[in-house]
Parts: sequence; structure tokens; C-alpha cells
Amino acid sequence: MNDGTGAKLERLLGIMRTLRAPGGCPWDREQTLASLRPFVLEETYEVLDAIEGGTPDQLKEELGDFVFEAVFLAQISEEAGQFSFGDTLDAISAKLVRRHPHVFARGTDDPGLTSEQVIEKWETLKAREREAEGRTDTPRTALSGVPRTLPALLRAYEISARAAAVGFDWVSPVDVVDKIEEEVAELRAELQAAANGEPSRTEEEMGDLLFAIANLSRKLGIEPEAALRRATEKFSTRFEGMEHMALQEGRPLNELSLVELEGLWIRNKDTKIAKGTKKSIVPD
Repeated sequence: MNDGTGAKLERLLGIMRTLRAPGGCPWDREQTLASLRPFVLEETYEVLDAIEGGTPDQLKEELGDFVFEAVFLAQISEEAGQFSFGDTLDAISAKLVRRHPHVFARGTDDPGLTSEQVIEKWETLKAREREAEGRTDTPRTALSGVPRTLPALLRAYEISARAAAVGFDWVSPVDVVDKIEEEVAELRAELQAAANGEPSRTEEEMGDLLFAIANLSRKLGIEPEAALRRATEKFSTRFEGMEHMALQEGRPLNELSLVELEGLWIRNKDTKIAKGTKKSIVPD
């Protein structure tokens, strides 16, 4: 690497080996793959935060922490005689070439694909690879390998993408909207049943509705976790602005009626519009 990146990576790998070696850091030496799981998750979300609202310097730092977790996990695996960090680099390089025949094998595949077609081909190639792996002693299915530890919304998105890769999918986003409306009607019926003291499957129907929404997000090419994070952040900003207004008037929120709270909500929205910010914080 002519920019010195290779030497920098070797330096990081050397630092990691020193931390884990006898006489290194006691805490680092005690860590296992299992003990590092919460740190990997924490660093992942810190990268997401930096992408969403951080500065380039903050993203640079968080990406460094993220890479370090990968190096840490690979070092522990290498000590166990399993694989090295170099092996992980080889694996991802081979996968990227294999999954992009339209780039690395032009003339034998479609050279002019749209972004949507690339995603579809990626999922199809993944499905073929899983099918091939299924010929081993370990049974594989189209849904194998989707981590159960993923956030529920993201896992629903990935599960539906795997199913779509083998042809089990709605034709268009409008069809999914119809399904969402069907699920809303079923949830409404369960709520009515619960109100009447009858047995209710409210949680199940709520889950079906959320799963359908995740499918719609996929069909629209929208990553649902990112969309929900942004919506939650907008709501938080709007709510905090509403709370600030109430405190300025000497009226704690918990002492206001619902009508008064809604009035503050609208006033805060109008203030945001007047200042030239986004028109709304949450959907009206």
C-alpha cells in the first residue's frame, strides 16, 4: 500500500500482540471472544452515532475503535490456532470479488446493472453460496446465518431479504402497503377483543405489523434501523423543545393536560418552521 496503510496496520497488529503477550495488559489478556461482545456492540453504535451527527474527526476515531475490536477478536482466534487477521482480510477480499461478477468478471456477467439489480444479485449469490454449503454435514437453509442477536427490526429486514432472494416476495411496495393495512385491521380487532374482556393476540398482531413494515422498508430500499433512529431523534428534539417551552413558562409537563401538551407540541413545531428548520419532527 503506497500510502503507508500496510505499515500502519502492521503497527496496530503489533500493539495488539504486545497487549496480549505475557507482561502485557492484564485486562486485555483476560478477554475472550464472549467477553468482547458488548464492546463490539458498543463500538458499532458509536460509529453509527458518528455517521448520523458527528464530525469527520469523531468518525475517524470511532472507526479506529471499531477496527481495533476486529483486530482484538482476530488476535484471540489466532492464539487459539483458528485464523489470523490476515485470513479475515483474505476472506472479505475473496467474497467481494465473488459477489461482484459485474465488476470483476465483465464480459461473463451483466456489466450495466442498476443499484437495485446489484442488491438483488448480491442476495441471489448469497443464497447460492448457502445452498452449496448445505451439501456439507451441517444443514443450511436460506435463513441460516442471520444472527438472533441482531436488533429485532434489522433481523426482520434481513430475514425478509433472504426470503426474497429465493423468490418469496411481494411484487411491489404497494402490495406490502396492502399487507400493512390488513395487519392494522387485525390489530384493531384484537384491541377491540381485549377491550371486551375476550382473549386477545395483541402482541402477535403487533409483531406481524412490525414485520410487514420492515418488509416495506426493504422494498423501498430504506434501512429500517437508520430510518427509525432518525425519526426517534426528531421526536426527541421536538419533545425537548416542548419541555423547554413549558419550563420557561414555569409549567412542568406532568402538571399539564393532554390538550395543553398538544398545544406546546404545535407551538414548538411552528417555532422550528419559523427558524427555517425541518417542517415537522414527527409525522402529523
